Amino acid sequence: MDDHEIVRRGVVDVVDADPTLTVVAEAGSVLDAVRRAAAVRPDVAVVDLKLPDGTGIDLVRRLRGEHPALRCVVLTSFDDDEAVAAALDAGAAAFVLKTVRGTEIAEIVRAVASGRNLLDERALARRKASHADPTDALTPTEKKVLELIGDGLSNREIGDQLGLAEKTVKNHVTGLLAKMGFRRRTQAAAWVAAHRQGTGWNAGG
Repeated sequence: MDDHEIVRRGVVDVVDADPTLTVVAEAGSVLDAVRRAAAVRPDVAVVDLKLPDGTGIDLVRRLRGEHPALRCVVLTSFDDDEAVAAALDAGAAAFVLKTVRGTEIAEIVRAVASGRNLLDERALARRKASHADPTDALTPTEKKVLELIGDGLSNREIGDQLGLAEKTVKNHVTGLLAKMGFRRRTQAAAWVAAHRQGTGWNAGG
């Protein structure tokens, strides 16, 4: 879904050229995308962040709400951590810059369809080059909580898994956000997604 027809047609042509993939619909607005998704039930949606009647984040959130099994790829020219965090918070499975090579788009769609979560490699490299590992100051429990935040679990679900009270989990979340220099939970989730892809980080390391 992209409001620029040339960009949209380019993505459609690249994806449709892959024998393992089929483009079932295209749209230039949030409303059109919602209607077409309801009609054709796609497995993966490629979404631009900027649309004439809303944002790609709004669209991802709505599509994921109405079709939980649908996987969304955000394709955008906006390369910043806030956009990544917002996309992940909305339920996007991938955040990819429009500078990506055309042939890579089909690979990304296949990867997302198989259940993988991806971030643009250039964004990952920039973040890793400009930030030291912010988990160094975390306690073992805070690292476990961070890992589960990355899995998309709520405080209550984290508490159930770790055998902690929900209030205790909330305190751990507050503490780890402060230590990592984050203001919001979504920033921590974005960091986990980026670091998992880049280095295979987990709560034990």
